[in-house]
Amino acid sequence: MKLSLCTDVLADLSYTEMLDHVKSLGIDAVEMTAGGWATCPHVNAEELLGSEEKRTQFLNELKTRGMEIAALNCSGNPLAPGALGELHTKTAKQTVELAGLLGVKKIVMMSGLPGGAPGDTVPNWITSTVSWPDYMPEVINYQWNEVAIPWWKEFVLHAEKHGVDQIALEEFPSQLVYNPETLLKLRNAVSDKIGMNLDPSHLIVMGADPISAIRPLAEAGAIFHVHGKDARIEKGMAEVNGLLEYKPVTETKDRTWNYVAVGCGMDLKWWKEFFSVLSMMGYDGHVSLEMEDLTMSVEAGLRTSIDALNQTLSF
Repeated sequence: MKLSLCTDVLADLSYTEMLDHVKSLGIDAVEMTAGGWATCPHVNAEELLGSEEKRTQFLNELKTRGMEIAALNCSGNPLAPGALGELHTKTAKQTVELAGLLGVKKIVMMSGLPGGAPGDTVPNWITSTVSWPDYMPEVINYQWNEVAIPWWKEFVLHAEKHGVDQIALEEFPSQLVYNPETLLKLRNAVSDKIGMNLDPSHLIVMGADPISAIRPLAEAGAIFHVHGKDARIEKGMAEVNGLLEYKPVTETKDRTWNYVAVGCGMDLKWWKEFFSVLSMMGYDGHVSLEMEDLTMSVEAGLRTSIDALNQTLSF
């Protein structure tokens, strides 16, 4: 496995400054945002799509430093009703087109989440049993069969046209695909070009075990990418209020869980087992550090996480 970095955490640096800083941290691969919710500080997709010269310059900056692109990321909600879904669909397609021109074979996305019925203006995430109230089964049917599956079938054709082989979906809460079961449901309905960006932090905060999730995903050939990201269930908070948490991520001391630097949630023994099982099950790709710890500075979070990952990664 090879360590890479999700570069939005260094959004205050220019593209070349970012590459130099990542290299100084001992990392030779980057995962950069090109669409979706992100501000895309290091990839101007429309500019690069419009200029072969700029694409050549862009790639040369990587080549001269001995670096590579692990993936382009366009995480967002392309299935959302209205303008948001239209925008994220547009930028997802642009990301695929740019990946093809840059020779990048993998993109990282989220599945998206539709409204609950035609005419809805906001997405609707069903997390309760559908036995009651009885309107929910029709919501699930609409979201999957009328919106998600048709959209993804068309999008996979677009990816194939531009030479993108892997679409790695992050199992993010408030998305239609949020765990291994829903990922495999979409993959089986659409294409084996859809797989998972296995981000352990999201499974942790939903009460699942990321290590247990590896085997069924790997046996299906569905682990395309891995995020090195940790989360901590906050003692004295989760025991009282559970894991369903909607307070802003900035209110760290009042939340039942938080994203934290690697090793500040699950201990290093856990991370060693996680990577050992990944390796045992055949994964040998990139592990992209996604540093979103708001309890410490960016630099402290990066160095804490890199130290933990270097101690636990199965090289």
